[in-house]
Amino acid sequence: MAKISQLPKYLIERYYNWKTTEYEKNKASFQYLASEGQSPKTMVISCCDSRVHVTSIFGAETGEFFIHRNIANLVPPYAPNKDYHGSSAAIEYAVKHLNVDHIIVLGHSNCGGIKMCHDICSNNKNNKNNKNEFLSKWIDILTPGYERIDKSKSDKDQISQLEKEGVLISLENLAGFPFVKEAMDNGTLTIHGLWNDIGAGTVEHYDEDKKRFFTLPKD
Repeated sequence: MAKISQLPKYLIERYYNWKTTEYEKNKASFQYLASEGQSPKTMVISCCDSRVHVTSIFGAETGEFFIHRNIANLVPPYAPNKDYHGSSAAIEYAVKHLNVDHIIVLGHSNCGGIKMCHDICSNNKNNKNNKNEFLSKWIDILTPGYERIDKSKSDKDQISQLEKEGVLISLENLAGFPFVKEAMDNGTLTIHGLWNDIGAGTVEHYDEDKKRFFTLPKD
């Protein structure tokens, strides 16, 4: 068995800094959460990308969001079989056991997973990712979105469109989970599609009636 290494020193130092500051200031809140359990009202499905900081964007406190992160913030189709289903299990837990009121799919700009899908689907000669053991199969989820983007645009614009198509594909797949659809039909759950421009610090939401993304309104 490979040796498990100790945490880097800088992370240990950061932990003790957090313990003596943020934890001590909010000790009662942490102890309450530990004893009473979590009861988040919102699930967020976001990308693993380290630049996407969901709790900071929405000013969320500990225990407020149930967050699931994966490559390109994708929701797979409903497929109850004997495979491993981390994303589907997280959704099931949020809806059936935590009874969340909202599920947010949060896409973002400059997503590496989305670009990989574009490279594969467009047969980009610079694509060097076709030997991945897991990524290529996962990114297949987004292939229907690639078919809907405007191929007359530049690669940059196509990728930007595909980032938003990724959100829409995930919303479509999400609504295909029977327990999600049941909760939506009962009015106990709503789903939302958002896209974050990392550099601009803006967040857009998908308007289903107008079939497009709009910047979040201030009012």
